[in-house]
Amino acid sequence: MGEINDGLERALRTRPLPGSVTARLGFLLRLEKGSTKRLAGVLGVSQRTVQRWVTPGPGRRPPGAVQRRVIEDVVRARWQPRIRERLRVRAEERGLSVHARARFGFASAAGSSDDPRLRLITQHLSGAVARELFAARDAGASEAQQMVILARALGHAYFRDGETRAHGLRVAFCDVEFADFAVG
Repeated sequence: MGEINDGLERALRTRPLPGSVTARLGFLLRLEKGSTKRLAGVLGVSQRTVQRWVTPGPGRRPPGAVQRRVIEDVVRARWQPRIRERLRVRAEERGLSVHARARFGFASAAGSSDDPRLRLITQHLSGAVARELFAARDAGASEAQQMVILARALGHAYFRDGETRAHGLRVAFCDVEFADFAVG
């Protein structure tokens, strides 16, 4: 996942994901009501493998990074579903704030103060932008496609001041170091 996708995920959580693989497996096992057979089906491994993973002792963790990533992805998809939905609806109604460090600006004459450069920017964006970002993420849009949506929204709110100035300005938003979102 990219920085924008990760930031949107963090905005939809009130508590962090379980940290260790053992805690993640425990969470998934509780969701499956203690059934190692159902958990094995969800993770795509044998029931015996899940039983070995959840039994305390040395050498009982999932061995490969791929398996640990699969476990993390399943936990991420099932973590706080009602809270995630409620926060998403609120973001789509009220908008969200973005706090990012990225190369941001617009193409201008040399020496201008608004040349694209690394900037730390915090800006509130409308609910329509939140809907567009979530829809793009749900459709599997790439990080570059999400950056285009964010650049257009930030340009509108930051440089164009709600279309009161700088009409037709092309905004650059790239080289994202981090992007955090907060539901407004």
